[in-house]
Amino acid sequence: MTDMADDDLGNDGAPDPRGGRGFTRPTSIAELRAVAQPDEVRARANAEHWTASLYLRDISPYLTSLLLRTRVSANQVTGLMILVGWSTAAALLIPGIWGALLALVLGQLQMLVDCSDGEVARWRGTRSPAGIFLDKVGHYTTEGLIPIALGVRAATWPIHGADWMWTTIGCALGLVIVLNKALNDMVHVARAHGGMAKLADRRDGVTAPSGARLATLRRIARFLPFHRLYHSVELTIITFVVALLALVIGHPLADRVLVGALLPLAVLATAGHFLAIMSSKRVRA
Repeated sequence: MTDMADDDLGNDGAPDPRGGRGFTRPTSIAELRAVAQPDEVRARANAEHWTASLYLRDISPYLTSLLLRTRVSANQVTGLMILVGWSTAAALLIPGIWGALLALVLGQLQMLVDCSDGEVARWRGTRSPAGIFLDKVGHYTTEGLIPIALGVRAATWPIHGADWMWTTIGCALGLVIVLNKALNDMVHVARAHGGMAKLADRRDGVTAPSGARLATLRRIARFLPFHRLYHSVELTIITFVVALLALVIGHPLADRVLVGALLPLAVLATAGHFLAIMSSKRVRA
């Protein structure tokens, strides 16, 4: 499973040496799009979540335009993204379909704000390592907290006796998801410490596994992409679908089936991700 939609890394700080527009406002949405959504950004490999490509990039400039009317920094927008992500996980603690519906909406809102923080940074020409760090904090913590909330949801409140097993499964699922995400960052750290060049966004086969069997498994995974279920957006979508199913088969059975199925699939996805990295050119000198 690849790390998806860690969008617009590098938000706010010292002015970008390439120049920026400071606190000036765009005269039109078209002007804002030209600066904040350049082709080289949208074409980056794995940089855009499918919701961004589908519709969020169409509406994010309107939110960005409103933000640019204020003196809010790009890092502060990223801070808002983090809070929305945490709220997404908290919403799942609300029993029944309403909690799942609220989480679904908040998950989409988080991705919308995630689009806007980078657009604010590009318009103002501000970049810093702090922006990268905050973006990572937002995605790691959100995608770690959602499975924990799903475990509590499956256990039902108040939790007692054997029901604690479901919170344990939820915590284990969160740990595996975070580990899977961290594998991508481990690649960058390993390459940096090994004196290798930074991976380009267009990787031209660098990520392809060298073994024939692993290449075949990768092709199969494209038709059965369960490894992509563990982003916050996909997790909230599938939770909402299961909540609809629960209207028929009841709670907490549906939630327990969901959490119980996600954990072994996450372990399989992480193992496959590890093997794909080790068999590719990403960590080879």
